Amino acid sequence: METEIKYFTPAEANRTLPLVKKIVADILVEGRELRELLQMEDRNAVVEEQIDARKESILGYIEELSEIGCYYKDWNFELGLVDFPAMLNGEEVLLCWRSDEPSITWYHGLNDGFRGRRRIPESLLA
Repeated sequence: METEIKYFTPAEANRTLPLVKKIVADILVEGRELRELLQMEDRNAVVEEQIDARKESILGYIEELSEIGCYYKDWNFELGLVDFPAMLNGEEVLLCWRSDEPSITWYHGLNDGFRGRRRIPESLLA
């Protein structure tokens, strides 16, 4: 059974930000720790268990974002990118938020990615 895509208005997406920010902060902490563990040269069973635990935590947090209806997009665990499906002016787009931004004010086309970000028109942010 396919799950139906939830489309956010910019206002709805911004209302989720307090929770999304907390989840993303947790992902970034776990992700940085995972990266450090993966770079260790002498890995033993304890380190491997820690790696597995970090991966499980990250997957749990990503599942939480998925339940909200948005998608985590930063696999280097540096920017904390999250996309929210939306319809703007009849076009299917992704509202785009980065963890250092106070609110969601950008979007991009489904295939444009972060580099294709454009400002959400002010009239849609009200």
